[in-house]
Amino acid sequence: MSEATKVAQARPDTRERIQSVALELFAEQGYDKTSLREIAERLDVTKAALYYHFKSKEDIVTSLVEDYFGQIDQLVAWGRTQPRTPASRAEVLRRYYAIVAGAGEVFRMLQHNQASVNSLAHKNRSELFRERMDALVSVLTEPDPPLDSQLRAAVALASVSFGCMFYADRAEDPAQLQATVLDIAFGLTGAGP
Repeated sequence: MSEATKVAQARPDTRERIQSVALELFAEQGYDKTSLREIAERLDVTKAALYYHFKSKEDIVTSLVEDYFGQIDQLVAWGRTQPRTPASRAEVLRRYYAIVAGAGEVFRMLQHNQASVNSLAHKNRSELFRERMDALVSVLTEPDPPLDSQLRAAVALASVSFGCMFYADRAEDPAQLQATVLDIAFGLTGAGP
């Protein structure tokens, strides 16, 4: 049995640990100045063990973006099974807030390393993001909604993203930030308990 296989079996969370350590190093040094060797050293594993999960830094970044999109896809799939009620809209927005809040480090890394990571995705990340936002708008509105309903849902999603990402470090109380952001989004979409 190879060392990489042993490490993978001994630590089922290795993939997430690699992503986490890579994000730390990208934040400390920048994407370009971080090597796979440094990631492996910080994890205290060999490069072979790291290669078992990711062949390159690009693969790590791609996995972070794919994981984020996967969470949104799961939310959309769940939302499509729910009745189109104010309570369902509220829950979609709550869950979206949790996804965005959990991806804060990834967003900051992408923002601080734009020149290096912009060419990594095969399909333009903004196009992939727009597809997910369109799908979320569809679960926040009635079937065949008028343009104003679509815009309200889109602005609600944007307010959640912007409020969560750009005010997280300014808020003394994260729960108060969440309540305020969601109150704004609920008002835009007619969501409620």
